[in-house]
Amino acid sequence: MKNPTTLAVIPARGGSKGIPRKNIKSIAGKPLIAWTIEAARQSSLIDRFVVSTEDAEIAGVALAYGAEVLDRPTEYASDDAATVDVLRHAVKMIPCNTVVLLQATSPVRSSSLIDECIREFSEGGYDSLATGFICKYIEYAKNTLRRQDIQGFFYDDGNVYVIKADLIGGGDRYGTKICRKVIGRRENVDIDDEFDFWIAEKILSEMGQGLINF
Repeated sequence: MKNPTTLAVIPARGGSKGIPRKNIKSIAGKPLIAWTIEAARQSSLIDRFVVSTEDAEIAGVALAYGAEVLDRPTEYASDDAATVDVLRHAVKMIPCNTVVLLQATSPVRSSSLIDECIREFSEGGYDSLATGFICKYIEYAKNTLRRQDIQGFFYDDGNVYVIKADLIGGGDRYGTKICRKVIGRRENVDIDDEFDFWIAEKILSEMGQGLINF
């Protein structure tokens, strides 16, 4: 298979702690990782996508849903392993120009959002792009402003990242020209615990019933 221009990487290690075996736990009728695989597969701007894992069971589920599996070295699957190291391994094995990081823990994601992010990244000449929201949290008793007067800051939600591959090769996920893309609240869901899982499942179930749209 020839090297892609745009490579999507879906990291999925087997040792999740907050929710054991989280990446393949059933949510709204299918394994969690399947939602991200399907979105990647339906994207028109991703040339190739892989699931990076060291876990045989996760690899089997990924293959069943039509993903290509990239065997991840165990040293990049520990609790201390950084995401950028996982991406560096991917671009070393599959050279490319652009990397799209899609985390399985953000299942509320459409292929159109992925393509919109890639297009904006490319047209803007950015080093990296991240989706997220404007966070207005301030420590209690240290705020003197009304909420609507708090400027806030951009917080990445884990949904879509687009990054120049040569930056990743040098251990950098950001660069200097960064696009901070604010997206809808439903798409901000990032599963870290059972409560997040419950919220994501409700959103996905209602989307499947046509009760809500992206």
